[in-house]
Amino acid sequence: MSEQPFQSTLPGIPDIPVFPGPAPDSSGGLPVGRWLEEGLRAGFFRAPRVAGYAPAPWQAISLALLVLLLEAAASRLQIDGPARFSVQAWLSGWWTLVAFIGLAWWAFPAKANSDLPAVPGSPGLAGVATCFVLWLLASLPNTLLYEGLTAAIVHGWVKGRVFSTPWLYWGLYLAFTAWSLGVSFFLMVRFAGRTWRAAVFALALIATMGLTAWQFEARAWEPDPARNAAAADDKPRLHLSQQTLEMQQALWQRTMAAIAPERPGVADVYGLVFAPYASEDVFLRESTLVSRVLAERFDAAGRVVHLLNHGSTAATHPWATPLNLQRAIDVLAQRMDRDKDVLVVYLTSHGARDFKLAASHWPLEVEALSPSVLREALDKAGIRNRVIAVSACYSGGWVDVLANDNTLVMTAADATHTSYGCGRLSELTFFGRALFDEQLRKTHSFEQAFARAVPLIKQREIDAGKEDGFSNPQIRVGANIGPVLRALEQRLAALPQAIMPAGTPSQADADKTRP
Repeated sequence: MSEQPFQSTLPGIPDIPVFPGPAPDSSGGLPVGRWLEEGLRAGFFRAPRVAGYAPAPWQAISLALLVLLLEAAASRLQIDGPARFSVQAWLSGWWTLVAFIGLAWWAFPAKANSDLPAVPGSPGLAGVATCFVLWLLASLPNTLLYEGLTAAIVHGWVKGRVFSTPWLYWGLYLAFTAWSLGVSFFLMVRFAGRTWRAAVFALALIATMGLTAWQFEARAWEPDPARNAAAADDKPRLHLSQQTLEMQQALWQRTMAAIAPERPGVADVYGLVFAPYASEDVFLRESTLVSRVLAERFDAAGRVVHLLNHGSTAATHPWATPLNLQRAIDVLAQRMDRDKDVLVVYLTSHGARDFKLAASHWPLEVEALSPSVLREALDKAGIRNRVIAVSACYSGGWVDVLANDNTLVMTAADATHTSYGCGRLSELTFFGRALFDEQLRKTHSFEQAFARAVPLIKQREIDAGKEDGFSNPQIRVGANIGPVLRALEQRLAALPQAIMPAGTPSQADADKTRP
């Protein structure tokens, strides 16, 4: 038989084509394969050729399970490595299916005035069942393509700068959400017509999708905790025991006692380097580098205190906690000439929009450091000449709090932007690399080093594909600190300097910061 068009009696709805070839037996309904084919057609906005047919109960159940299982299997690709299936998270999204059925039952015509027959005693039930099955099957192309694309990015099957930006994920999410909603509206119009109930149905469907994304964001698959534990065991981590606590107390006493006293007639440089985030090795490397540069380039050997949180340094470095920071400032103030010497403070960690410096050293609880705590400690200690550098996202928020006539403040970013280079694969942050590892090896002037470092940072951020705008490092120089630092530069320039090999940060510096 040749293909014959089915004439729809629903006003405003175009004719719906039937299957090519021999027509199926209306008494037996459509086979499962035909339902699958027509559902996939609907997923690409093609009119489903199901005029006069409704799925049998067993067909609706089996096709629904098929779709749900395929979606669960596809979402497994989102996890790189061992994962476990969360039945609770998988089932939590099923409420949308019930919502769709209830809304469709209310919105669809009660009489057989559409392309589907009504079932006696169940107004519109045949149309609800048909639309539900087609809606589920139509979601497959959208879901499988989205899961495949995101999995390719997660696993690194596709490479390039564009695939490292979070904006791509949002773009994909919005595009595929629009596709899903478009298919849903397409089916609604075909089965419910252009009525006010269909409009309410559409709005309710948007609301259910929004609520699901907001409150039911849990994924069916999640990383295997056993794998995370094994990875944690491979990395050094803090073992908080009585022996560790006593060792830290003894280490603190030795470190403070070893601080060299000020030299009469010499404007000495003292250093305080603070790295409180133990989970990222980049802060260990950077704070160690800065401590070395201060000691060797600024004649501060024996006068640099390095507070550090890392799983491998409990026996070698005092912990970087706000309380230890304040105590170290007090001890340094006692050893230095508080009116003539210069204290250089370097802070490196992740930064937050509230300008607090992130701290982490599990299982030790460490509070985040705020700029006001540092300012109060310095003022209380009576240290006059200060050079403070903050390498963190949003660190520009520290400038106004710390600035005064006797202080030079430098930050890796302004108050509204992230900085770069503190990811898990980074060798050094962009700020620390350009300022201390490169420019301060060539000059003793913090102002010159900063001025030369900024264009390097900007170019590296461009090369790395930074999407949220230039970090815009900040500097503010107090009126009284300038002459002090220039006199220091002249003194240091007259000294024989140790030859320090330049660092070799890896290309992984392009790894994006996590504010």
